[in-house]
Amino acid sequence: MDYAKIKPFFFRLDPETAHHLVTGALQIGEALPQLFNPWIEKNFVDDPRLRQELFGRTFPNPVGLAAGFDKDAELIRSMTALGFGYTEVGTVTPKPQPGNPRPRLWRHIEEEALQNAMGFNNKGSYHMQMKLKKRYPYVTPIGVNIGKNKVTPEREALKDYEHGIKAFRNLCDYLVINISSPNTPGLRDLQNEAFIDALFDMGKNLTDKPILLKIAPDMSAEQAVTLCARAVEAGADGIIATNTSIDYSLVEAPKEVGGISGRVIREKSFEIFDAVARELFGKTVLISVGGIDSGYEAYRRIKAGASLVQVLTGLIFKGPELAGSINRTLLHLLENDGYETITDAIGADRK
Repeated sequence: MDYAKIKPFFFRLDPETAHHLVTGALQIGEALPQLFNPWIEKNFVDDPRLRQELFGRTFPNPVGLAAGFDKDAELIRSMTALGFGYTEVGTVTPKPQPGNPRPRLWRHIEEEALQNAMGFNNKGSYHMQMKLKKRYPYVTPIGVNIGKNKVTPEREALKDYEHGIKAFRNLCDYLVINISSPNTPGLRDLQNEAFIDALFDMGKNLTDKPILLKIAPDMSAEQAVTLCARAVEAGADGIIATNTSIDYSLVEAPKEVGGISGRVIREKSFEIFDAVARELFGKTVLISVGGIDSGYEAYRRIKAGASLVQVLTGLIFKGPELAGSINRTLLHLLENDGYETITDAIGADRK
């Protein structure tokens, strides 16, 4: 597949229509997995230098699919075929919900960015449970990103997260608390210490599976560090930084709704991640996401303290060989710097 040649066709389509076209094609491979064998051979980098033991599982490489692409856990085999070392599904809510009205997804082609106001559109926890029961445990780790329904009042938000933890605690390798999407009204208001305390006190009494917190990039570095440190004290097993941004000055012609992802949030995301890593590296597992579309950028995050990285928007602009390309570049950079394994490079800039 020459993605450079077919990308103009996809980019002439409405972004959400293009997404459904691609995922529909991938679902054929989900039903006939032998079709993925050539893709796995080409994209999946199997090298012991990239392996890590985290959360009681082996991560064959550090490059994962971020939440938001496979909202309903329907493409797990596909992500292995694309070379990802793990996949994070969701965001899933207790009840199915259609999300916000269309159009709700836009490309900023020159900036290699997306802007989405999807609104946690998903088929609900029961549907995902049925999907994961057919796949889990899987050859690569699976994370489940959980959120609250739009109609759930903020005062009852904890119940939705309780539901998600109970629903998936035996169907994944780690759970992610999403209170950082800009597309559910009031959700980011839950990024406060009182809610974090209540959330992890509840969660750690329900499961021994790792529970991570995903934060937004649109707070000060000081606020991010304080919030993440409090989460770790309360029992969080890791931090994912960052979600999409509502800084609409990042693109030339923004919509005044939704969150921006892709190349334009690279530095904003890195700054928040770097501040959090400065405080928490060595104390918890750190995962970096936001504007990562090359092995060089992934390596920068790893040396800053990330054990794992995630991509999504880069996949749209760079194509289905991105994960394999990142992993091959990482091997080259490790060799250049004299590191025997990726573990040696993690946090090298912090030491």
